Amino acid sequence: MTPTTPTGENRYQRARELLEAAAEAPATPPSDTPSTAALPRDQLRLRRACRDQVTAIPARLADLLPADHLARLMWELLARLDLTAFYAPIVVVVGGPGQAATDPKILVALWLYALSQGVTSARELNDLCVEHLAYIWLCGGVSMNYHTLSDFRGQHLQALDDLLTQVLACLDQAGLIAYEHTAQDGMRVRANAGAASFRREATLEKRLAEARAAVAALTAPPAAAIETRNAREQAAQERATAERVARLEAALAELPAAQAAKPAAEQADARVSTTDPQARVMKMADGGYRPAYNFEFATDTAHRVIVGVDVTNAGSDKAEMAPMIDQEQERTERLPDDWLMDGGFVTLAAVETGTAKGVRIVAPVPQPKDPTRDPALPLATDSTAVAAWRARMATDEAKATYKLRAATSECVNAQARSRHGLRQLRVRGLLKALAVALWIAITHDLLIWLRHLATSSTTPAALRPVAA
Repeated sequence: MTPTTPTGENRYQRARELLEAAAEAPATPPSDTPSTAALPRDQLRLRRACRDQVTAIPARLADLLPADHLARLMWELLARLDLTAFYAPIVVVVGGPGQAATDPKILVALWLYALSQGVTSARELNDLCVEHLAYIWLCGGVSMNYHTLSDFRGQHLQALDDLLTQVLACLDQAGLIAYEHTAQDGMRVRANAGAASFRREATLEKRLAEARAAVAALTAPPAAAIETRNAREQAAQERATAERVARLEAALAELPAAQAAKPAAEQADARVSTTDPQARVMKMADGGYRPAYNFEFATDTAHRVIVGVDVTNAGSDKAEMAPMIDQEQERTERLPDDWLMDGGFVTLAAVETGTAKGVRIVAPVPQPKDPTRDPALPLATDSTAVAAWRARMATDEAKATYKLRAATSECVNAQARSRHGLRQLRVRGLLKALAVALWIAITHDLLIWLRHLATSSTTPAALRPVAA
């Protein structure tokens, strides 16, 4: 007879019966052998944990990750791209003086994989390089420190720009850029500056004078015979005060640009940040006002490939269309049929410029002040391009095409925030913010390329193993 599997209730009932039977059984008579449980713990012979000693861990780095791990696949894709521009600043050579430099390919791979996992902190990435197998595999035995990682992220702006163009060429060859519709959208990203760090011109000049006086006091010979600070403390304090002077000077240098962005009556009230002078207070998606930068992404609607990247400190998108059209043409040597953008980009000059560049503008027509006037009808002052745009946006085809903008741009922006950690910048300044935008765009496009290779028939050839 085949025994049946007891139910959970029966198992618990059986356990209770066994415990009750054990409780009713006669106690075991004492033994002549002393019980070890009564001995002090320090007299027991145990294999104890000792984490202070250096122990060799038998592991082959190549075996830490499976063949289809994302870190491996990203490394293999980088092997097929030209990273020469990242090596250009390195001057140490074999047999020459100086400490060996870290291979830029490792640093590129670390940041791309980290951003794919939403890691944006150089300190966190440095910790992962000794705690997480994927990052340990990417390092390949090369030690890291967060200063190297942080500096590398904000440098090599031209090399990052070239790398994005290379990735787009590969995506174009794979048929992942359709050139039918490109959607552009701006996204305000919180700057690495507090709202309380913004100061007017008079306050900046006062603080700068105080900082310069502090520098002079530190560099002057001590009046007292006894100097209480050691050399390291003295150097650290001098460096801190010198950096403060430099930040205040940069803030004053940025003040005219902040004043020019305001109406004439409000220019005297213009303020800039003492920690990030190029940041501007902008209206955010939640309706609040905070220091931020405006991240611009242009995306092909077919596979949501980012084809253009820019970062500005302007709170408006009205002047951002024309540079992005030029950038896509320069990167891909082609232009899409339609350029999709929301009402924040729309000006009559922008419509005329885009039409002159060879794209059809698909953007909402502003509602006229006169509610009885049909917005599709041209005005007497409209150019041919503007009149055609008004008529086009009244058609069902243009309305259906415009819906692709939200489905594309909003999705890419959401992925940049949730997947790649673009919620608040950890760097300061326009150029470093642009470098962050390029890192995110490259990571985003590489993931699309990998998904395509994983589902295409050319996967084995495209991702055959390469030397690690």
